[in-house]
Amino acid sequence: MDEQQTHETRQTRYKKRKLRKGRVFFTFILLLLIVIAAYSIFQYRSGLKLAGETKLPEEEFVPDEAMENIENYLIVGVDSRGEEKSRSDTMMVLSWNKDTNDLKLVSFMRDIYADIPGYKSYKLNTAYYLGGVQLLKDTLNSMFDVPIHHYALIDFKSFEAMIDILAPDGIKMDVEKDMSAHIGVTLTKGIQKLNGKELLGYARFRHDAEGDFGRVERQQKVIEALKEEFLSPKNVGNIPKLVGAAKGYVTTDLTTGEELKTVLSIVAGGGLEIEKMTIPVEGTYSYNSYSDAGDVIEIDTEENKQLLHDFLKLE
Repeated sequence: MDEQQTHETRQTRYKKRKLRKGRVFFTFILLLLIVIAAYSIFQYRSGLKLAGETKLPEEEFVPDEAMENIENYLIVGVDSRGEEKSRSDTMMVLSWNKDTNDLKLVSFMRDIYADIPGYKSYKLNTAYYLGGVQLLKDTLNSMFDVPIHHYALIDFKSFEAMIDILAPDGIKMDVEKDMSAHIGVTLTKGIQKLNGKELLGYARFRHDAEGDFGRVERQQKVIEALKEEFLSPKNVGNIPKLVGAAKGYVTTDLTTGEELKTVLSIVAGGGLEIEKMTIPVEGTYSYNSYSDAGDVIEIDTEENKQLLHDFLKLE
C-alpha cells in the first residue's frame, strides 16, 4: 500500500469515528429531550389532576377593545368557602406593555365607595358579588376608564396549593410584625419561609393600625416574591406541575396556548421588574360610613383616574 492510500485510509477511519461520535451525541441529546418532555407532561397532568375538582366556574366576560401595545389583566382573588357567591377580597390590574416589556401592578382597595353600574353605590368588592367579573370590570371601566382585556380568577384555597407546588420548601418573607388575628395561622416577626397557608395569611392580615392599606402593600410584596420564585433556577422542575395546577385552579378567558405564549413572551423580554401602585393614592381619599355599605373609603375619582392613566401610560 503506497503512502497516498495509507493517508486516505486514515482519513476514512477518522471520518467514521467522528461520524459515530456525532451520532452518539445526537442520540444522547434526543433521549435527554424525550426524558424532559415525558417528565414535563407527567408533572403537568399531575398538577391538572390535583386541581381539577376545585376550579371556579367560568364567568361571563366581554373584553375591551384591544390596544396596540398594552394588555391589561384583571386579577380577582376570592374566598368562596364553598359558597355560590362571594365578595372579591383582592382586585388588581396587571398591565403589560408589549413594546417595553414593562409590568405594572395596580391594587384597588376593596372598601372604595364605588358607583356600580345598575346598582346603588357600595364597596368596590361588592361588584363581584352582584355580577361577577364582568360587573367588576364594568365598574372599573366606569370609574377609572381603564380598559380590561383579560381576567384571571382564583380562590384562596387554590392559591395555597399553588404556592406549595411552586416552592415546596416555602417562600422567604420578612414578616414585619406578629400576626394571627383572623388569618388562620400564627406568624412571628422576622425573616422566615412561609408555606402556602402561611403566605396567604400574611397577605390577608389587616387587623392593625394600617388596615387595608397595609394588607394591600403585603399583597404586592407577595406578588414580587412569587415572581422571584418563579424565575429561580432551583424551581424549574416544579414549573410543569405548576402550569398544570394553574390550568385547573385558575379560571381565565385565556386558552392554554395563549397563557403560555404570554408568559414566554414576558420572560423572553427580560427585566421583569414590576412597578406598583395602589388606588386610592395617598391624599386623595377620606373615610365615611353609610347605613347600607358600612365603613367606606371615599375617593377623588377624577384625580385617581388621572394618576392611574399617567402610571399606565394610557392615552
